[in-house]
This record gives sequence, structure tokens and C-alpha cells, in this order.
Amino acid sequence: QVQLVESGGGLVQAGGSLKLSCAVSGRILWRQTMAWFRQAPGKEREFVAAISWSGPRTDYAGSLKGRFTISRDNTKNMVYLQMDSLKPEDTAVYFCASTSSSGVVSRNYDYWGQGTQVTVSS
Repeated sequence: QVQLVESGGGLVQAGGSLKLSCAVSGRILWRQTMAWFRQAPGKEREFVAAISWSGPRTDYAGSLKGRFTISRDNTKNMVYLQMDSLKPEDTAVYFCASTSSSGVVSRNYDYWGQGTQVTVSS
């Protein structure tokens, strides 16, 4: 079992920044992949970014690369998502997720946090 708790969401103006945090606890595997997904009202959940727990590999949704940065701190069991130059279309609930495999498809992920709301005003 892996437990994930997100924090750091909120209301920000367009062009601003937010840093989301995900606290990871439980049975963390060395081959675990951690990811952020987001879901806007009326839309499907979409992949944002992923990072391997044991190595430096990162993956990003093409449209977000350059504005969003995923990172982790293994000493604190934390995963982060730095979001810069935010746009109103970034408004969504952001979820932290974990899988023992990898990929950009949400069904590959076994464990999910409860989500944190990010609202970007124009």
C-alpha cells in the first residue's frame, strides 16, 4: 500500500506560479514511478508529468513541458510539481499518483491522492 497526500493548490492569477507537493508513505518500491495528473470539470483526467523514484528520468505532457517541472526528494518522500506561467486553462484538480510500472495512462497507476484544486484567474 502507498498513501499519497497532495497539498499546495490554490487560486493564482494568470502568469503566476504554484508549487504542488505530494507526501508519499507506505511501501515505496525502488522502481516506483510517481506522476501528476489533472482533471478539469467535464474533461477526462490527463497526464501532466512523471518521474522515476530511483533515477533522474522525467516525462512531461508535450504542451506543458517548459512551464511545469516535476521533482522529488527521496530523503523526505516527497514529490513536487512546480508550475510557472500559469494559464486559465491549467485550472483543474491535480492528482498525485503512483505505479510500479510506468506510462502516461491513468489506468496504469495503482494509487492516487485525493487531489488539490488549482484555479488560475484571467
